[in-house]
Amino acid sequence: MRMYDIIKKKRDGLELSHEEIEFFINGYVDNSIPDYQVSALLMAIFINKMTKDETVSLTKAMLNSGEIIDLSSIDGIKVDKHSTGGVGDKTSLLLAPMVAACGLPVAKMSGRGLGHTGGTVDKLESIKGLRIALEKDEFINIVNTHKISICSQTANVAPADKKLYALRDVTATVDNISLIASSIMSKKLAAGSNAIVLDVKVGSGAFMKNLENAFELAKEMVDIGNSMGRNTVAILSDMDEPLGYAVGNSLEVKEVIESLQGNAPEDLMELCLTLGSRLLILGNIVKSIDEGRQMLKETITSKKAYRKFIDFIKAQGGDSNYIEDLSLLPQSKYVIELKSNCDGFINKINAEEVGLAALCVGAGRETKESKIDLSAGIILNKKLNNAVKCGEILAFIHGNDIAKIEKAKKILENSYSIGERNKNDKKLIYGIVEINGIKRL
Repeated sequence: MRMYDIIKKKRDGLELSHEEIEFFINGYVDNSIPDYQVSALLMAIFINKMTKDETVSLTKAMLNSGEIIDLSSIDGIKVDKHSTGGVGDKTSLLLAPMVAACGLPVAKMSGRGLGHTGGTVDKLESIKGLRIALEKDEFINIVNTHKISICSQTANVAPADKKLYALRDVTATVDNISLIASSIMSKKLAAGSNAIVLDVKVGSGAFMKNLENAFELAKEMVDIGNSMGRNTVAILSDMDEPLGYAVGNSLEVKEVIESLQGNAPEDLMELCLTLGSRLLILGNIVKSIDEGRQMLKETITSKKAYRKFIDFIKAQGGDSNYIEDLSLLPQSKYVIELKSNCDGFINKINAEEVGLAALCVGAGRETKESKIDLSAGIILNKKLNNAVKCGEILAFIHGNDIAKIEKAKKILENSYSIGERNKNDKKLIYGIVEINGIKRL
């Protein structure tokens, strides 16, 4: 078998066999196939696309290129939730303790953020002493004891994906549904959970800007997951405005803790109830969505989820004083107000621009080597369809560098559109994709 022949075959629009896909993935990982040949194949895939069988084969090959985590020693059905990334998306930090408080094990491996989308483990590092790099045995023991652990992904999970993504990033081949789906699912499948709920974001602050493309991606990932023996469901949710009010690491952790105490932003809690009820069904904890929503709400009113969060933080070495006294979390030297220059209604907030403003003050990474400022970020004071008066505060910018704050302020100002109230209410959930089809809402 020769890489030349595989490139030529895909260039001509023909379907690659499982053996050919496995050959190129294995050869790329062991460095016997050079970048320039893999680049040529990626471009052929980008132009001619992949069939469902090819996509499944690519996912399997990347999955098998590294370690597959065995979670069989954890009692019960293990569940995981994955988001395709957004602005202010702290859902995992709120949802995981809610689900765990219902008795369902959440064994979650998360990544760091790159660009304007924050990473779950970056946010957790706002809490002093918290360890996110855990040995497998400790990870499993914490889940068995507390029903919840969130740790960083190991370097050995899907190494083929890491190499391929780096190459896609510099060869203009990122935006391909099959390549995106296999990249996400190879890592999720390697993490070892029995059931997966995918939160596929769509809108200005998401990777997928177009609703139809988002449905296509969701269907592809659900088909991959279920074809490989994992119960997989996808929820399509809005990312045209940030989720909740906080954007930035310690600011989002604070919002999560306040949410666990019963003061959650409406959109954040609704998304958690939507995703969480599906997780509880997949975990055989409840039989209906309504039953699941009610059980999840009760974890907030009873403070069970809040106490579960504290147990999780302590189990991973974190200082629980940071949860009980939010003033201990990293705080910026400066907090600058952005005020409205007119009366009206907020008829649009460009989530991507808000994310770029947060990135500007240091809340995100421009490169993998960039150092994050855990205290920096944005707190929105007004959201979509809110009335606003001239001179009223739209948002607060948290940062430690006045020059960067002023630059972020200009970006943030441009993200807001003020005028007449939108005739249609904002939609948070666009649809659900399951093994038996798509339901648009």
